Amino acid sequence: MNSTYNLILAFVITFLATVFFTYFVRKILLDADVTDKPIVTEHKHKTGTPTMGGLAILLGAALAASVYCNEKNLILTVLIMLAAGIVGLLDDLLGLKIKEVQKVACNISTQPVTIGRLTLEPGEEARVATEKARKDLPALLNHGKVEIVGETPIKTEGKERDKIIAQIVIGIFLTATGAVSSMVLGFEIGIFIIPVVIFGIVGSINSVNLIDGMDGLAAGILAIASISCVIFSMIQGNISAALPFTILTGVSIGFLVFNHYPASIIMGDTGSFALGAGYITAGFLGDIIYFAVIALAIPIISVIISLMHRAHIIKLPVEPLHHTLNYKGLSEKKIVALYWSTTLIICLGAILIYQFIW
Repeated sequence: MNSTYNLILAFVITFLATVFFTYFVRKILLDADVTDKPIVTEHKHKTGTPTMGGLAILLGAALAASVYCNEKNLILTVLIMLAAGIVGLLDDLLGLKIKEVQKVACNISTQPVTIGRLTLEPGEEARVATEKARKDLPALLNHGKVEIVGETPIKTEGKERDKIIAQIVIGIFLTATGAVSSMVLGFEIGIFIIPVVIFGIVGSINSVNLIDGMDGLAAGILAIASISCVIFSMIQGNISAALPFTILTGVSIGFLVFNHYPASIIMGDTGSFALGAGYITAGFLGDIIYFAVIALAIPIISVIISLMHRAHIIKLPVEPLHHTLNYKGLSEKKIVALYWSTTLIICLGAILIYQFIW
């Protein structure tokens, strides 16, 4: 009972702190005009929403770490979050610069039109993003099959190679602490834990980053996955694993107060990098990495689908999958509800199966 009380208190402290910091950071970002410029046409209404809100998540986690400074696993989790958040912050700052402006074409004919890799049905719109699409555009315009209906600014982004290298370094930081057990699923893997941790850090960061494309989507999924990890840890009697996930739950739900639909602040790469790195770090340090991965299934599946799209195995009109669902007519609120509920079902199912087997 005492452990449960402490976890509830930790959650309340973190939640309230994150709500306060989010309100504070949001005001500063608005004053500085650090706002979002969506490239997805369906999200034009989000233009002007403050971004880099992940700073509030980092502040909330840092305050929790200062209160529970004797908890080694929590301190290491927050340090990794801070390192990843800084990497994300640099990418967010770079994104404030506009790289190019892409035209938005609409099929005005009565037949499907192919432009680049996309096939537009009558009335459908798409950005002229690829080199092939730009080559196709003049002929389609001349034949009166499409018309330009707008322009979309494209943000400057850091090179994927550089971001992956930075994420690998973060993984090395974690392994260098010596705090991660070399036992995986009951097997001693020794030095091979290093690539496992690095892969986990890179995979988790990019999974959460990819899913962060709709109001409350990433924060909600992380909240559900984290509280599920808390419950799983408590069932195991693994109290040391529960505290970091409790803090992650607190910052996620605290941020959701302002990030739920319609969001008044966006976490940006600062937040998604921090949450992704912190979540998987808590899983490694608490020795429940197998359950943590299962709980994060939806973002992981989204990454796999996007990789299949980039490898030309499948074709999405808009990447990632949740944007395709929105493009096909499913509302943002329904997509978020679908992703949240699916995550909840997966987590509950995994907990029930574990209790049934063990």
